[in-house]
Amino acid sequence: MDARVFEAYSQYYDLLYRDKNYEAETAYIHNLLKAFHPSAKTILELGCGTGIHAGKLASRGYTVHGIDQSDTMLRMALERRSEMNLETAERLSFMEGDIRNYKTANRFDAVISLFHVMSYMTTTADLEMAIKTAATHLTRGGVFIFDCWHGPAVLHDKPVSRTKTFENETIAVKRTSVPELFPDRHVVDVHFDIDIQNKKTNAHTKLHEVHAMRYLFTEELKSLLDENGMDMIHAEEWLNKAPLSEHTWNACYVCRHKP
Repeated sequence: MDARVFEAYSQYYDLLYRDKNYEAETAYIHNLLKAFHPSAKTILELGCGTGIHAGKLASRGYTVHGIDQSDTMLRMALERRSEMNLETAERLSFMEGDIRNYKTANRFDAVISLFHVMSYMTTTADLEMAIKTAATHLTRGGVFIFDCWHGPAVLHDKPVSRTKTFENETIAVKRTSVPELFPDRHVVDVHFDIDIQNKKTNAHTKLHEVHAMRYLFTEELKSLLDENGMDMIHAEEWLNKAPLSEHTWNACYVCRHKP
């Protein structure tokens, strides 16, 4: 997981996902918390990005501490926080940190890691370290909620090349993605070629990024969770709540810290 990738990514991250339904996703996480840890009030978010989920959870009354490797994304999160009402802003904090080795003395009722952050843990060692970070920072009985690429679906409905265009009043972006599958490592390298056009000057900036993504399997996760003092208590398709299957690309897991 190379932080430099996310520094480039942050230039167009919010624009790329401006149609993402953050309200629905926040409601989904809130409902999972109400179902599996109704008394939860404090949340640690591993890989908070530009802080949109964190801000919306704070507006629902949660106290959220977000960490991310990207200084640029964190600056955007802090800017977003500065525009919120004081009561909500006071429930939000952000810090630069690597989810594989982040440490704080605080403990949280819930740890969340969204938008496939756990799939960026491309080695078993990295994945175990991230899971240990979650376990270490949970109160007893606390829950860890995360989504990831689901292995059976990646192997059944293999990733394909795609092109996406999007723009705002200042830039136009064309992004082409080409996947490269490595079944022996359970990893897909997604090669992105990005053309960012300045609409005022017509200047073009071209970027090439490689996002290495690990697809995960329920049984391997259960083993790693157990080794770190957590039980997997629920699994479903992200957002639509369907049972996991070979057609489920985005899996959501709920895990509980053992008493």
